[in-house]
Amino acid sequence: MDLSQLIQNAYLEDLPNGDATCNALELKQAHGQAELVAKEDLILSGKDVVTDCLAFKAPDTQIFWQFENGDPVLQKQTIALIEGNLVELIQAERVALNFLGHLSGIATITSQFVAECKNTKTQILDTRKTLPGFRALEKQAVRDGGGTNHRMNLSDAILIKENHIRMFGGFKPAIEKVKSSTELAIEVETTNLDEVKMAVDLGVSRIMLDNMDNATMEEALKLIPPHIESEASGNMSVDRIAAVAALGVDFISVGAITHSAPVADISLLFHWEDL
Repeated sequence: MDLSQLIQNAYLEDLPNGDATCNALELKQAHGQAELVAKEDLILSGKDVVTDCLAFKAPDTQIFWQFENGDPVLQKQTIALIEGNLVELIQAERVALNFLGHLSGIATITSQFVAECKNTKTQILDTRKTLPGFRALEKQAVRDGGGTNHRMNLSDAILIKENHIRMFGGFKPAIEKVKSSTELAIEVETTNLDEVKMAVDLGVSRIMLDNMDNATMEEALKLIPPHIESEASGNMSVDRIAAVAALGVDFISVGAITHSAPVADISLLFHWEDL
């Protein structure tokens, strides 16, 4: 689903038969100004989506952005100035803010994880734990927050996980079969040191250290040569990230930056003076 379809569906959901309140009040066009204001410190993401949302529902609106995607915005700062038909803006407001708050929330929490890796080589990765239809937007929000995208979808890269191994009948046979079937880089999920050793011997490109404690990861990293990338995954909180990054892992994948990101608190304030 492309962005235009996503926006159209969002308005169909919110305005299936028009705006009952505005219709009952018989509100006429009212030209005026509004401003998007941050109610907390945040990292901005989604400005292009908001621009498209307003163009779809309120085509005569002008929006003057004061920040770019990826910029830090402080509490009470004005993110954008808007001029147009305020009745149309009332009807466009919730859809636009839903996108902006969700995506800025992802960028903001991603930036917190990234900050914990400061002065290390470790990069923060997202996962495929995204809302259906929103993956491209959410992964862009991760980038806006300073993170790095893992594979976009199952077609994008090879990652042999525990269930693949169980279904195929073994760790080593699964890797050997994949290596014989493709020239794509291979990442494999490991859960113990024996699996790490086998993965190294089989020459995979990246080894995921899944749900290991820090002590076990430290031992695993001693087994992984420099030409094989390492990725820590599982139960990664902001409080834990710095200690894991200090071990020297190349990547830390964090599902929480998309599936559990708080919504950034942003308001649209209207100025009803007729211009």
